[in-house]
Amino acid sequence: MAALLWLLIPVAAGVVASVWGGWAARRKSVVPDAAGVAGYERFRAVMARTHGGEAGSLEPAAPAASTPRVPANHGTMPPAGSGAGREAH
Repeated sequence: MAALLWLLIPVAAGVVASVWGGWAARRKSVVPDAAGVAGYERFRAVMARTHGGEAGSLEPAAPAASTPRVPANHGTMPPAGSGAGREAH
């Protein structure tokens, strides 16, 4: 009889887990699918206008022409391997 009582614990846990799983998986949104798809299409259109690319394109938009270019070496450090900046011993 004691073995059946111990078997009841995992069975009860399984029932509670399945009830919780059904509750957690329920449809939470009241927005119809068509409205959700229309909202996504509006979002894609806005993003295409904002970034100047075609909606769904994986290519980044071209940088603005007024963006200043900064060289990799800002003129503050000597080129690598030149030996400049080392103290003589």
